[in-house]
Amino acid sequence: MVGLGGLGCAATQYLAGAGVGQLTLLDFDTVSVSNLQRQTLHSDATVGQPKVESARDALARINPHITITPVNARLDDDAMTRLIAGHSLVLDCTDNVSVRNQLNAGCYTAKVPLISGAAIRMEGQVTVFTYRENEPCYRCLSRLFGENALTCVEAGVMAPLIGVIGSLQAMEAIKLLAHYGHPASGKIVMYDAMTCQFREMKLMRNPGCEVCGQ
Repeated sequence: MVGLGGLGCAATQYLAGAGVGQLTLLDFDTVSVSNLQRQTLHSDATVGQPKVESARDALARINPHITITPVNARLDDDAMTRLIAGHSLVLDCTDNVSVRNQLNAGCYTAKVPLISGAAIRMEGQVTVFTYRENEPCYRCLSRLFGENALTCVEAGVMAPLIGVIGSLQAMEAIKLLAHYGHPASGKIVMYDAMTCQFREMKLMRNPGCEVCGQ
């Protein structure tokens, strides 16, 4: 689990409750008062604490029978790839395009599925990257909008929307871990909270992609 902000807080609650045996929490930020509106694992009592420690303690109260490993660090590419390789899947719950691209490159190298979620203003999206032959990777998507995507801090986001997207990420994670159903791969699932509508857009592999292209 990379990013223990709004999406990460929402997704990990359901994964912990479902009994996922081991969770690694990766973040390098601390809890601030402005987070509490949407980051439901944190509280006034944990303001100033590393988010991974605040989240670990809250998740342990939800399910004390799972192993939770907090990693309070900003990892370089090699360290990130090594960490990824020791896991069954990765949930990208960050709002930083460069970190997302780093995760994608590491997951592609290790062939570990990546579940990417994003939410801003009143819109959210979920995509699963399984890195099978001819399937796209996150870089195929991020090339479309460049490196200057807005963050929640800059543009704002409605708190319940984050809960919706984080829950979808948890659902996709459980499906992949249980080999059940069909993952949302090869497409972007988009949710418009303003109209309460879901849409899908097919995502094509880019032959010129720096990560998965040939």
